[in-house]
Amino acid sequence: MHNGAAEASIPGYLQPWFLRANAAQAGAVLPEVFAALKKTVASRADLLAAGMTSRGLTSAVRRRRLIRIRRDHYALPGTSRHILEAVRIGGRLACQSALAHAGVFAVDEDFTHAHLDRDASRTRHPRDRWRRLTAGERDGVHVHWGALLDPAGEDSVSIVDALAQTLRCVHPWHALAAIDNALHLRLISMRDVSRIFAAAPKRLRYLQAHVDGLAEAGQETVLRMIVASLGLRYEVQVTLPGVGRVDLIVEGWLVLEADSKEAHEGWEQQVRDSDRGLAAARLGYATLRPVYQRTMFSPDAVALAILGALRGRRRRA
Repeated sequence: MHNGAAEASIPGYLQPWFLRANAAQAGAVLPEVFAALKKTVASRADLLAAGMTSRGLTSAVRRRRLIRIRRDHYALPGTSRHILEAVRIGGRLACQSALAHAGVFAVDEDFTHAHLDRDASRTRHPRDRWRRLTAGERDGVHVHWGALLDPAGEDSVSIVDALAQTLRCVHPWHALAAIDNALHLRLISMRDVSRIFAAAPKRLRYLQAHVDGLAEAGQETVLRMIVASLGLRYEVQVTLPGVGRVDLIVEGWLVLEADSKEAHEGWEQQVRDSDRGLAAARLGYATLRPVYQRTMFSPDAVALAILGALRGRRRRA
């Protein structure tokens, strides 16, 4: 028996009768089938309800038009490695991987973070569905266990759960940056923020007072926390005449701009950044542009640079 709701979401030319009558063409329309199902990972039942046959699925896998991730789980070629690894082990995207997939700031995009239910069975190696998953053979996959705050999707935990997991997984400032970014993107609400911190260890709950959702990039939040840790006065997202909006102004005169390769690459962008610095100088502001790598991974070096700039100003005053 077919799932009527699933069939209703499939365009007419992709209905079961078409796919059965045109088995040779079924593989070619698989991208449209997945799009109609609104799924990245589809179950065998999903695909059969959409009109595929067991023979058609086998043929599509052999022709490399379909990936059999693990038993009864399929994806299209080109699907993110992180999704494939998370589903193959028997779980779903979690933590940093789920955030990156949703377009939220994540400091660790290299390794797969996956969530497994406590009672998960038939767990498999992330790159070989024929091998069992063991503590010593995870091939770099970071496994998260335990209860979730929200129902999980087939291939990912919710953004709220991904943020809650991130709080326990990465540097506190990096986790705060992710929460700030998700709030800025309106993917979560302040009520969600309260839920996330209610589930967090007590030692991390102080961070909730620093959530504001104003930063457009994760690096900006970390830069703000560096300044706050120094006990300095600062303003965020300030608009200066002839300059535009700057990330932070410290002690009323030092402009801090979060510099990154993505946002400031290319000679034309460097010229614009330089012009902004000149315009700010005409107004009496000095500008410091710590790059992403220093802000995120060498915050002490950035802090020393800020303090040095402030001391230099005081000596000249």
